[in-house]
Amino acid sequence: QVQLVESGGGSVQPGGSLRVTCAASGFSTSGYCMGWFRQAPGKEREGVAFIDSAGTRSTADSVTGRFTISKDNIKNTLYLEMSSLKPEDTAMYYCAADRLCTGLRSGYRGRGTQVTVS
Repeated sequence: QVQLVESGGGSVQPGGSLRVTCAASGFSTSGYCMGWFRQAPGKEREGVAFIDSAGTRSTADSVTGRFTISKDNIKNTLYLEMSSLKPEDTAMYYCAADRLCTGLRSGYRGRGTQVTVS
């Protein structure tokens, strides 16, 4: 059974840093594209960062230079390091996984972890 469990969210002041983690089970992260989405109240879900099975990374323009995605295939875990956080980064952050990055929006997804910047 595939499971994605996010952790590490919390409250932080503007300019601060936070790392969120996604523990995956039921599949091997080495063969999957994985990523982070976020959704703030009243707003659409936004793709934040992705890393494919080859390790190629991409980030949204709004977080480039501030957020870094990484994946540990031995621990089967995905990370998102966030720095220089802004109030507009406040959202529920979700981990996602799919065989292809093009399928991430409809692939496996965790329940999310809340990040609040204020």
